[in-house]
Amino acid sequence: MLKGFRDFILRGNVMDLAVAVVIGAAFTAIVNALVSDIVNPLIAAIVHKPDFSALVLDVNGGKIKYGDFLNAIISFLLIAAVVYFVFVLPVNALLKKFRPSEAAPPVTRPCPECLSDVPLAAKRCSHCGEVVTPALKPA
Repeated sequence: MLKGFRDFILRGNVMDLAVAVVIGAAFTAIVNALVSDIVNPLIAAIVHKPDFSALVLDVNGGKIKYGDFLNAIISFLLIAAVVYFVFVLPVNALLKKFRPSEAAPPVTRPCPECLSDVPLAAKRCSHCGEVVTPALKPA
């Protein structure tokens, strides 16, 4: 029974998941610090309203704290924008620079008779012997 548990814990995807959770927690702390310590004060300086938590609606003795809801929406949008513009866009640009082009030009075409793959420069199909006109190679 302990051997099965050990094998389960030492599987690659369990370890990968554990590392991802730890990295995700550290990344969350970085993004939250960036938003709360840099972006929110900048917006508060521009808008002159740093917090909406004082906005409350009284309905029949019940309090609807829609200001807290507005704070949560604004916080989510700010975090999403920071993650996208500070992390996702630069990483995508960096990966695009190092990744080879995915749309390679075709090197074969189908034979009109047997539909097998024929090289672009071929004059005759190697499978059925059909005469095919050579295709122009892309520039």
